[in-house]
Amino acid sequence: MISELNIRSFQLSEKFLEQYKGEQPEWGPLGYFIYKRTYARYLEERKRKEEFWETVQRVVEGCFSIQKEHCKALKLPWDEEKACKSAEKMYEKIWNFKFTPPGRGLWIMGTEFIAKHGSMALNNCGFVSTQDIDVMYTEPFEFLMYALMVGVGVGFDTKGANKLKIKEPEKKKFRFTIPDSREGWVKALKLLLEAFFLQKELPKFDYSQIRPKGEPIKSFGGTASGPEPLKNMLMTIKNLLKKRIGKPLSALNILDIMNLIGKCVVAGGVRRSAEIALGKFDNKKFISAKQDKESLQSHRWVSNNSIIAKKGMNYSYVTDQIKKNGEPGILWLENAQKYSRMIDPPDYKDKEAMGTNPCGEQTLESFELCCLAETYPSRHENWKEFKETLKYAYLYAKTVTLVNTHVKVTNAVMLKNRRMGISQTGIVEAFFRHGKYKMIDWCKKGYEYLKHLDNKYSAWLSVPESIKLTTVKPSGTVSLLPGVSHGIHFPHSKYYIRRVRIQEDSKLVKIAKAAGYNAIKDKYSENTTIIEFPVKKRNYERGKEDVSIWEQAQNAAIYQKYWSDNQVSITITFQDREANDLKYLLEAYEDQLKSLSFLPLKEHGYEQAPYEKVTKKRYEKLAQDLKSMYLDKVKERARGQIFCDSEECEIHINR
Repeated sequence: MISELNIRSFQLSEKFLEQYKGEQPEWGPLGYFIYKRTYARYLEERKRKEEFWETVQRVVEGCFSIQKEHCKALKLPWDEEKACKSAEKMYEKIWNFKFTPPGRGLWIMGTEFIAKHGSMALNNCGFVSTQDIDVMYTEPFEFLMYALMVGVGVGFDTKGANKLKIKEPEKKKFRFTIPDSREGWVKALKLLLEAFFLQKELPKFDYSQIRPKGEPIKSFGGTASGPEPLKNMLMTIKNLLKKRIGKPLSALNILDIMNLIGKCVVAGGVRRSAEIALGKFDNKKFISAKQDKESLQSHRWVSNNSIIAKKGMNYSYVTDQIKKNGEPGILWLENAQKYSRMIDPPDYKDKEAMGTNPCGEQTLESFELCCLAETYPSRHENWKEFKETLKYAYLYAKTVTLVNTHVKVTNAVMLKNRRMGISQTGIVEAFFRHGKYKMIDWCKKGYEYLKHLDNKYSAWLSVPESIKLTTVKPSGTVSLLPGVSHGIHFPHSKYYIRRVRIQEDSKLVKIAKAAGYNAIKDKYSENTTIIEFPVKKRNYERGKEDVSIWEQAQNAAIYQKYWSDNQVSITITFQDREANDLKYLLEAYEDQLKSLSFLPLKEHGYEQAPYEKVTKKRYEKLAQDLKSMYLDKVKERARGQIFCDSEECEIHINR
């Protein structure tokens, strides 16, 4: 354990960095804009945002500083010269988009925030169970709120339903002045819930210490939201619980409280919270929760909802609901607990697992977090080059496991499991470039190589080998940097509008408008503007409308079999004519996959969807008057990136 982390104890040489200063990498069509919106931090001393060479420097130096400090703390061998060569190679790999850290890493690695607050913000996602709510009471809600506030997407279940009776609070009240911190906001939630869960005094909240809307938040980045989002959350949860006095906390109550927390975090300045809610496969009220239009419009849009499916179950009712709006998703938890890769014999490594992260690519125990890393096989010439990339992606992810969080129960799980997820993205393009057979070969050889690396480097670092190593994440946002297709998904179409969400007061909105891009108000997230980008897909072969649900599922099964020992995140898109086959697809693949979600291919069904197919003629009309966006002088403070780095698993709202 590193007790005091010096995040800059390792530094790259100026001679090495000189070759990158003033240069730009090979951005995808939206890459530079997405980078400036999402990952470039504000440099106080220079009064501007980072350029990419500076971001990569911060990330690589932060990564190797953690390794160095770990070795120093445990009095382990450290070779500075060898580390310098390795760090330079990692820098080159990230710069050339051979691999990237997750968006979390691009945003926060190498900052003082990690040195002061631990590794929670470095991790992509987590999961918390409410199963022991009658013992842990408010802890699952506190964990979810704090994690969301530092940019970690969180899954949760509803297993605590009917285990806790809501009580009338003590009549005597006390005044609680809410501190101007994440911890202060979480404490306010805790006190409110304790009043109804444990019949304690109901607090009267004083919001006077919370900084006004718009003030900068220097350590994490972004600007303050003011007290209103917190006020609204506390008031709404209070009213919800008052109506339940004398009754047990239901699955829908758990869902609503978690969603209201997420809504508060969204309005609080981090652009979107990612949640997944897991319900029982036979709870029809949970399954149809989003068909309550009023609750959906208010807060139930915050989470994607899935069921913990039982193999051999009748999928008819579930698929009838999926036909309407794509939900619920499916998690075969028994497969996740029993298997690593599906080609290997059952190993029950994850027998303690309780759920999954919001995008469905990581098997997780309760209170567990995980760190991911992204590789781009379509941007490699051959296996030798890809093998080298895997080493540096692995080193990044393993390094993150060396830093504790501030949560004891989370540390207890993470220090034991050291879970990571080395992912691939642009897989469909890799099939097109290298061939599916060759990619299967890379997966098999790559997995064995990663196991070898983990054995070698875990021994050097004197830590346990990782319980799981590989994954396929949806990768919506990070994939936009080099412009490859997301995860294992097919591109939307050859020509489409890509909608990117951004804080309405961001200077990037003005820059985009000046360049001719359409900007509209987000109907579902407060203080959010949507920029519409017309896109022509590079290296296009087939789009979502050209492939069947069966081909999509088979691709996921291939990667679950040969690559991912965690899970494969896939959203299978389906057309009306395929809807009746969904039941049979679930029956066919329940022994081959761990998780699955769906989305109907109906352009008209979703307002402000992330993608909208357009004709070549409309694309050319939208693109003809666009000008260059001058982003190098942007001075505003970044707000951090979308949780889980994905817009492939965004909430889709059916009107």
